[in-house]
Amino acid sequence: MAGVKEQRTCIKFCFKLNKTAAETHQMLNEAFGEQALSQAKTSEWFKHFKDGQESVEDVKHSGQMSTCTSLEMIAKVREVILEGRRQTIHDVCNRDGLSYGSCQRIPADEQNMRRIAAKFVPRLLNNDQRDHRVQVCTEVQEAVRHDPNFLSRVITGDESWVYDYDPETKQQSTQWKTPSSLRLKKARQVRSNIKSMLIIFLDIRGIVHKEFLPPGQTVNGKFYCEVLRQMRENVRRKQPEMWKNGNWLCTMTMRLHTPRSLLGNS
Repeated sequence: MAGVKEQRTCIKFCFKLNKTAAETHQMLNEAFGEQALSQAKTSEWFKHFKDGQESVEDVKHSGQMSTCTSLEMIAKVREVILEGRRQTIHDVCNRDGLSYGSCQRIPADEQNMRRIAAKFVPRLLNNDQRDHRVQVCTEVQEAVRHDPNFLSRVITGDESWVYDYDPETKQQSTQWKTPSSLRLKKARQVRSNIKSMLIIFLDIRGIVHKEFLPPGQTVNGKFYCEVLRQMRENVRRKQPEMWKNGNWLCTMTMRLHTPRSLLGNS
């Protein structure tokens, strides 16, 4: 973890150079990454230096020394947080018997921790699935190197849940009116509670085949064989040259998100 005092020294240096707090915080992010002090802390120390403070140490307060920020307590708070990183400040308070302010200050000031939301990714994959995807991508790269037209022969397919929407757009609802006529009213478009599964196949030229899963239909091997037959028929009708050459490929991801190998049209 990057030293807090070290970053305070950097903030003081930037302050002496007449940098702004925002510029200083940006440079801290570039230098220390996730360990950088927050924007609020950077601005707070800018204010300290502006008020004439020269030391990068915390201001000593008179009276009895608080035991809340002792090394033992800081280590204990860190241990509790590492046991479950989704714990809230209230959870830590209940475990350690500290005040809310202390439990909020120790992770932020002493350990340079902050709560951030999880990063959204398309899918959560295990090691075998990731390795298989890397292998497939490597094979595709090699195929493109040997055949620049390789991607023009590939048809890819996938499936996703989509919501039902009002098909009429704002532009489609326009109409002519005079200054004295009433303006047409239309309810705000909202997301429908009804959703359907869309199965779609496309290549570099556009959509080859698409269909919505019928209500109550079970997705199994028999159903997907029929989907592939419909897709092949569309290839024959929409891409006659590709169908005639017989060298097109199909790659798709099934519902369980297990990648399938490149398939031919036979």
